[in-house]
Amino acid sequence: MAGLAAKMEIGGAGDNTRLDEMVDGVIEVITNDGRCLMGILRGYDQATNLILADASERVYSTKAGVEQVPLGLYMIRGNNVAVVGLIDEDKDAGQDMQTIRAAPLKPITH
Repeated sequence: MAGLAAKMEIGGAGDNTRLDEMVDGVIEVITNDGRCLMGILRGYDQATNLILADASERVYSTKAGVEQVPLGLYMIRGNNVAVVGLIDEDKDAGQDMQTIRAAPLKPITH
């Protein structure tokens, strides 16, 4: 799958971060419906459909810490992808998710 969109760029015109450079890396995806998903990018296609291995959803709350819900192998439809970014695994491992409080993201409305 990765070869189908080898020239696809994510971000603005000057951004040179490409999905093919993220394959086999840990990424975070924010979806149009406000979900925050993490996992290892295993593949994608020209429609930005993403396949994540060892995926989990981070559920944010203003009253409790961040809940991590394991999802396993997971596919995200490209038309639901708002933001994709690489995760710095060392920094992420150093975060105490139980102390983080944040309001859940609202869905994108057009």
